Amino acid sequence: MFTGLIEVTCDVKSVSSGGSEGGSLVVDLGDLARECRLGDSIAVSGVCLTVTRFQGSLATFGLSPETLERSSLATLRPASKVNIERAMKATDRFGGHIVQGHVDGVGTIRSVKTLGQFAEIEFTVERELLDQMVLKGSVSVDGVSLTIAGMGAGSFHIAAIPETLNRTTLGDASTGRRVNIEVDILVKIVRRQLEVMLPSQQPLTVDRLRQLGY
Repeated sequence: MFTGLIEVTCDVKSVSSGGSEGGSLVVDLGDLARECRLGDSIAVSGVCLTVTRFQGSLATFGLSPETLERSSLATLRPASKVNIERAMKATDRFGGHIVQGHVDGVGTIRSVKTLGQFAEIEFTVERELLDQMVLKGSVSVDGVSLTIAGMGAGSFHIAAIPETLNRTTLGDASTGRRVNIEVDILVKIVRRQLEVMLPSQQPLTVDRLRQLGY
C-alpha cells in the first residue's frame, strides 16, 4: 500500500514492451537504491511494480501485458521522469490517502493554468472513472495524492501547491500528456456495495435507506 506522497522523481533508463509477452522498465533510483531490495514493491508513477533486478542504482521492473494495457508506462522513453514511492511501512505516518498502485485507467492533461506559484491542472477521463469521483475527494494522478477541486463533463481538475509541483512530475505537466489515474478505493467500495444492495429498478427513498440500515 502507498500514500501518494512522492519521495523522489527518477530518470527512466530504458523501457521495452513485448506486446502479449509484457516488457521491462529500468529506472535509476539514485541514492534511494541503497534502501531498496529485490522483491520490493515500488510505485512508479502510480503503478505498483516489483524490483526484479539491481545493477548499482539501476532497478529493473517487469511489466505485465495488463500493466502495459492499463497504464501509461508504455509511453515512457529514456530520460523520462517518473514519480517514485516505496511501499508504506506499518509504522509510518499516513499523510496522503490509500493508494494501492492498481491503476484504474489513463487520463489526459487537458489544460494547465499557472496561478502564481500554484497551478490548476485539468484532466480528461472516461465517464466510468468520473462516476467514481467526488468533489473534494481524493484521486491519485501518476501516483500523486491529490484533492479533486472541481468536476465537469468528462473531466476533473486539481489545484497543485508549489511543494507538489517542485517534488513531482506534475511540475512539468503539459497538455496532451497521458497520466495514470487511480480513484479512491473507499469510493469504489461504497459504490460497489450500493450496486449490490439496491435493485436497479427500485428508486432510492428514505424508507429504503432505513431498511438497509442507514
